[in-house]
Amino acid sequence: MSWKFERQQAFEENDSSWRALKRGQWEESVRLLERERDGIERAVRCDRERESPFRRVRVVEWPLSAYVQWELHAFRVQARAGKEIRIVDADRVRALEAAGPLPEVVVLGGQVLYRVLYTEAGVPDGAVRYRDPELIARWEGFIRELYGEGEDVLPYFERRVAPLPPPDVGNAVSGGSARDLVQAGSISGGVHFHGASVEKASSRVRPRQLPGSVRGFVNRVQELRRLDGMASGAVCVIAGTAGAGKTSLALHWAHRVQGDFPDGQLYVNLRGYDPGEPVSAQEALQRFLAALGVPAGAVPADTDAAAALYRSMLADHRVLVVLDNAASVAQVRPLLPGSPGSLVVVTSRGRLSGLAVRDGAERITLGVLPEAEAVQLLRSVTAGYRAEDDEEKLLALARLCARLPLALRIAAERAASHPHMELDELIGDLRDESALWDALSTGDEQDAEAVRSVFAWSYRALAVDAARMFRLLGMHPGPEFGPGAVAALAGVGARRGRQLLDVLVGAHLLEQTAPERFEFHDLLRAYAMDQSRLEETAAGRAAALERVLDWYLHTADAARKWISPTSRPPELGAPAEGVEPLSFGDYDRAVDWAEREHANLGAAVRAAEKAGLDRHAWHLAALFRSAQAPSAPVGDWVAAGEIGLRAVRRLGEQEGEAALLESLGFAYRRLNRLTDSMDLHRESLRIRQALGARRGEASALNALGLVLLQRRQLDEAEERFEQVIEISRELGEEHGEAVAWGNLATVHLEAGRLAEAERGIGLALGVHRRRGSKRSAGNVLQLQSTLHLERGEVTRAREVAQEAMDIAWELRDAVLEGYWLLALGAAQHAQEELAQALESYQRSAVIQRRLGDRSREARAWQGAGSVYRSLGRRAEAAGFHRRAAAVHRELGDGWQQARALDGLAAALSPEDAEQAREHWRDAARLLGSYDDARAVGLRERIEQRLAGG
Repeated sequence: MSWKFERQQAFEENDSSWRALKRGQWEESVRLLERERDGIERAVRCDRERESPFRRVRVVEWPLSAYVQWELHAFRVQARAGKEIRIVDADRVRALEAAGPLPEVVVLGGQVLYRVLYTEAGVPDGAVRYRDPELIARWEGFIRELYGEGEDVLPYFERRVAPLPPPDVGNAVSGGSARDLVQAGSISGGVHFHGASVEKASSRVRPRQLPGSVRGFVNRVQELRRLDGMASGAVCVIAGTAGAGKTSLALHWAHRVQGDFPDGQLYVNLRGYDPGEPVSAQEALQRFLAALGVPAGAVPADTDAAAALYRSMLADHRVLVVLDNAASVAQVRPLLPGSPGSLVVVTSRGRLSGLAVRDGAERITLGVLPEAEAVQLLRSVTAGYRAEDDEEKLLALARLCARLPLALRIAAERAASHPHMELDELIGDLRDESALWDALSTGDEQDAEAVRSVFAWSYRALAVDAARMFRLLGMHPGPEFGPGAVAALAGVGARRGRQLLDVLVGAHLLEQTAPERFEFHDLLRAYAMDQSRLEETAAGRAAALERVLDWYLHTADAARKWISPTSRPPELGAPAEGVEPLSFGDYDRAVDWAEREHANLGAAVRAAEKAGLDRHAWHLAALFRSAQAPSAPVGDWVAAGEIGLRAVRRLGEQEGEAALLESLGFAYRRLNRLTDSMDLHRESLRIRQALGARRGEASALNALGLVLLQRRQLDEAEERFEQVIEISRELGEEHGEAVAWGNLATVHLEAGRLAEAERGIGLALGVHRRRGSKRSAGNVLQLQSTLHLERGEVTRAREVAQEAMDIAWELRDAVLEGYWLLALGAAQHAQEELAQALESYQRSAVIQRRLGDRSREARAWQGAGSVYRSLGRRAEAAGFHRRAAAVHRELGDGWQQARALDGLAAALSPEDAEQAREHWRDAARLLGSYDDARAVGLRERIEQRLAGG
């Protein structure tokens, strides 16, 4: 058993106290904790003391992080069991922080808070205990608020780790001002909310994202001096050839000066030269904004808008930003803070001249190390593992490595792991490898060939199984991977896979970036891909790819059973031999996996198409949608869905084609591409009717009805939903019938037919509650809330809307949350809870922007405008209504445009009566296209206003 597996096993077994805690057995939890402590401490000591060539690898750091989590869990259990909890002293805080920065506040058992104190230099300096019941209550309310804003607060409850709440979370509208919640202005690109979620985030989060500094960093004295001389607000580009140590220099300096940037340090690897896809500016902005405390739902989908929010978050702050491995100016420019207090360091193989010309960037160009520094680097890595090696021999080894730091470190690691082998022998092996590369190369890229020689030298020193694992990893579809996918790729068991990963990390051929997450340096990934093509047969490569795709496919299906339990997956069959897919014990673990593997699932679909594996391509596309994390933007899936559709059509599998047509139709509807959505659903219906697939026919009719409903073609939508009810009854499909009743109730409610809507709501909600269909029940509850409002039952409307929101938060589903917040905001407005209503509309708008649903975002603006009218702040109300009307006009939604124009006219009247009348005339004209009772009633009311002068 490997040393790492023993350690991991100890941590995986440490949750028995948590299970006892959940049963309410406090004393038993404490007893189990003491038993578990021994195993965990033993594993940590083992990491520290084990004489192993792997003990210097960064992977050793993460057990201490797990140990910190266990400590916090222990505090919580002991607090709940009434045990006395000691103050954490400065030395203990420093020891725990060896695994990474501690949170500012630790909440223990809902009773006690510890706030870790830091000196001005950022050194932990003890902790303070709080016993203020009001502070505890504020913390709990603050966590609920964060949850409502779309932030994942599960870790706060499981580990009791959280930021301190802001000093005042009271009613922001007291005194008649809602400025802190929502502002509308003349802002290019739309109305931006700069409210509670963003401002609180900026005040409470200090990101510390720097990866660990490289051990044994040597000299680069001149370059470090130039970096030290950089002024605040500057941009510095560290350029140089591959393997020159650009990242090592940037991180070494960043760690040295991080105390000068008290508001935090941001880091992203842009993967500009990776064989796979680079990280886009939008993706990097999403990561940075999340690190700055912006809830996932509040990150705009538009890059310009996200960059504007990012700059706003960093204004008046001192933050160090490290942008690693950039390939182009386009990747970098949106990530520049633009504030004088922050500093940006960019690493790139290119010169990025555009940054110098337009942004005033300074450039530091790294060459190879001077000979003395190259020898010094070799000595620093091998110190303690080999006897003092001869200077001339070390110099010869350095020259063979072209004095490039990456190659030098790999060579030194091999020398350190063979302490009894003469250096002459190692040099001879490397010379042989170098001669081979010289014979094969043109000589145009001497440095690159030297690096490849070192790669080959280190690779050929691996045991057979480790070498095979290395080259197969070059075929992995995505840029990073976990042990499960790795084991499947190589066709080995999970334990053996972890052992081989340890070997590769120890040889510096692979990097561990987080617990159970690994990635290549881009050069090493390219080398691994080359070796797989050279040494694996075509059949062997195909089998490996099919295994890893099978692992993603079947693990995604396991996640789907929790995330979308009512969805109908394709028939998969058994996974390939040797593939061990994951299973999930609960909903949250399934969602965690879906979020973590989101990029890899998209990459797997593309890899399947490229390899001609059409069945894998369409199965993966279908499951990627139904196993997608609920908060993932729908646009991320569309490209995969289109690949899957092409693949299933090549196979001629019509039922699969109909299913993907329907899925794409739903995605297009979410993106407000209603004509495209209608066309796809009609094609899906045609196929299913031709096949005689009645269940699929009902599903397609329901999808068509939803598009017609969004177009406000209410009679046609009603007809489709009635057809679905009829077919579902025929098939005994209770869930499908209940869904159709809920949708039919929406039609009736929109048409003002309240009694019929009430009947449909009652039928649908009863079935969904009995079946435990939370998502479907929540949809009906938000509808029921609107019905109560129509009848003036304001208190009940508020209660029902809150019940729906609780479901959305439990499911961690931003789509549902953003939509149902509209109902909650309306109920809060009716109850004159104006601050809460504004916050609900704010959260809805920012979530919809991130998801790319412009129609619902505009509806949230309408709601905010209506609240501002109630506050008597007509100018701001007009701003929201005006922007909403413009978006609805652009989307061709005459009904919602008319409602927004009505609100705009009401906001402008009586100060600008003529402008108000013009907007009412436009609204009346638009409403003439609709003949339902609600539209007719609104048109008549507007005409009365116009007639009244």
